[in-house]
Amino acid sequence: MSPHQPRTPHQPRRAVVVGSGIGGLTAAVALHQGGRQVTVLERAASLEPVGAGIGLAPNSLRALDVLGLGDTVRELAAWQGEGGMRAPNGRWLSRMDSAAAAERFGGPLVLLHRATLVDVLRSALPEGIIRTGAAASLVDAGEPGGRPALVRTDEGDIEADLVVGADGVRSGVRSVLFPEHPGAVYAGFTTWRVVVPAPAEPFAPHETWGRGRLWGTQPLKDGRIYAYGAARTPAGGRSADGEKAELLRRFGDWHHPIPQIVAATEESGVLRHDVFHMSTPLDSFHRGRTVLIGDAAHAMCPTMGQGGNQSIEDGVVLGHHLDPAADLGAGLAAFTADRLPRTTGIVAKSAKIAGLAMLDSAPGTAVRNAVLRLASLGPSALALRAFDGVCDWRPPQRTYAAGTPVHQAQQA
Repeated sequence: MSPHQPRTPHQPRRAVVVGSGIGGLTAAVALHQGGRQVTVLERAASLEPVGAGIGLAPNSLRALDVLGLGDTVRELAAWQGEGGMRAPNGRWLSRMDSAAAAERFGGPLVLLHRATLVDVLRSALPEGIIRTGAAASLVDAGEPGGRPALVRTDEGDIEADLVVGADGVRSGVRSVLFPEHPGAVYAGFTTWRVVVPAPAEPFAPHETWGRGRLWGTQPLKDGRIYAYGAARTPAGGRSADGEKAELLRRFGDWHHPIPQIVAATEESGVLRHDVFHMSTPLDSFHRGRTVLIGDAAHAMCPTMGQGGNQSIEDGVVLGHHLDPAADLGAGLAAFTADRLPRTTGIVAKSAKIAGLAMLDSAPGTAVRNAVLRLASLGPSALALRAFDGVCDWRPPQRTYAAGTPVHQAQQA
């Protein structure tokens, strides 16, 4: 069918996903498995992910189980033994064990490269669904039970029964749906991300909090290290002598293996991005036949590592509520009712933790560190308790393991 021709009664309902990030691809898989004809429009010329590592918690892994992909990702889990939070001098502020985390939340934390996750999701879609180099804009959000939504591309307009705006923190779809909303605002800090070979000397996975700065060093299954830094700084800044030099200034005298990680970093391999979040939540995630997911709907600070996880949850929950044979308006309303309260709470909690992590006064930092040490003496680490109600989430339908036919899972 041509993208310009309306659907006939005998053809599957058409969904257009704007954006091929983690959330967009997850939604595409869920909608495809639900019987919709899906087209993914990606502005970039290829699906090479802009990013480094991503941590998938048990909540998003259970969501991926719905699509038959959870076990594939779980096999990539690399964190074993102890890890935790440290001070720049190396002192442990709070320890936690990978087994304790898995027991508390019903599964492991899996850290993998974004490119690996994109490949897993893309493998679940037929050839031809994803169109790269296809900039798209929403012209008309459509009306459930009435006119279709309309998406404009360089190759012409596309009518759709459903449009999914998965176009990120600066979402053009969101600005059309909710032009009065202020959008995402600067969170007050920037981040750097790198992937490098593992150092020769062993280390425990950690996140280290300093004064207005933090650093994390985490292992990948393939033997490399995913590391990230963050610091309070004005928006739009760049280092005159390069971002590697900036990392050395900010983190070069911190504990092992941070200086070695920075030294092993290639200048071209440093990704620097200012952090924006939706400090003002949307009133709804949908209008007409169009719905927002991921950062387009609820961009959040990375301090809980839940941005990608919530995007995956969005895609699976959207597929759950949008049975092609059911009322679209009711399904979109149910999606908003499910997702808006949960993600609004996680956005707020992520911002609160960011404020704690980015304290830049000496007295405030000393009090924070003392509280973290005392809290770690309890029956469970503070870092784990912070994720109660987040990582123990379960999708609103029966799950099944990878390789299990859908009809068998539904009958289980």
